[in-house]
Amino acid sequence: MGLLESLGPLGSWPVLKQLRNGDSKGLGSTAFSRRTIELRPRTEEGDRVVKSICPYCAVGCGQNVYVKGDKITDIEGDPDSPISRGRLCPKGAATFQLVTGSHRVHSVLYRKPHGTEWEEIPLDRAMDMVAERVKAAREKEWKEKDDDGNPLGHTLQLAHLGGATLDNEENYLIKKLFTALGMIQIENQARI
Repeated sequence: MGLLESLGPLGSWPVLKQLRNGDSKGLGSTAFSRRTIELRPRTEEGDRVVKSICPYCAVGCGQNVYVKGDKITDIEGDPDSPISRGRLCPKGAATFQLVTGSHRVHSVLYRKPHGTEWEEIPLDRAMDMVAERVKAAREKEWKEKDDDGNPLGHTLQLAHLGGATLDNEENYLIKKLFTALGMIQIENQARI
């Protein structure tokens, strides 16, 4: 019986296994356990890959979204992306939890003025409420001309602050829409 075998359960200690097998850096078979040998990549479950862009910041890192049927099985960095070359920051790496997490709200929640409880309302009703409030706010302080008769055609009653996840096309459309509504306070957090 050798020295390591005489140590009993301690003989299976990883450092001793490394010494016994001449694997001083622990990069060979001594680093494996039964569990790690049997592990399969999450990406193996997907039957197709959909290219996407990370939703968090304006960098535009590429993502591979692995889908099986209609269900997302994993999201990884896209090695074909010239921007991120397969890498994702911690927020981007957590996109899978963002889109599949049980904490995600899938309905419109509304709390009445001075209310203490949230209630679910249909999306159509919520969209109508937003449209009505935008129209009312716009009409409340609409200024067609200034005191000297110069044309203004704007309201100071509304403002917009966009997020850094918006791409150029979305920002273009938002700017067009809100300018048409007469808003002049249109900003994006990426510039602040």
